[in-house]
Amino acid sequence: MQEEVKNNNIQTAKAWKPKILAIFCNWCTYTASDLAGVSRLKYPATTRVVRIMCSGRLDPQFILTAFSEGADAILIGGCHPGDCHYATGNYKCLRRFHLIQKYMKQMNIEPERLRLEWISASEGKRLAEVIGEMTETITKLGQSKIKQQVANIEK
Repeated sequence: MQEEVKNNNIQTAKAWKPKILAIFCNWCTYTASDLAGVSRLKYPATTRVVRIMCSGRLDPQFILTAFSEGADAILIGGCHPGDCHYATGNYKCLRRFHLIQKYMKQMNIEPERLRLEWISASEGKRLAEVIGEMTETITKLGQSKIKQQVANIEK
């Protein structure tokens, strides 16, 4: 009986795949994800993409809500500094990213669960590589316990 339970736990652990929320700016990183798809580049299907018009529009609450709703990691993508369609949006995003990192440290959330990348529209291959790297990292870290911790607090 114990052997059967152990085997089921091993199979469940192997079946688990990380849930990565990707928040991409419309003009660069989202377009790079489209390029990766059109180019038929292979990368793990662990990412769900949300498009925002500019990374500068990213509200820190989006990140905290995503973690509390079960995201194992979050990838933020924006235009390279100096190339923002809205001039300074990516600088605003960078400031907010540092703020979110401080929150995460206070809440004992591993810093690897949040990543910011500047990926231009022509860098589909780089996007696929970043998603692959992040999936590998989060798979090693394991499933996020944040959703369960929030549920325990709300009880």
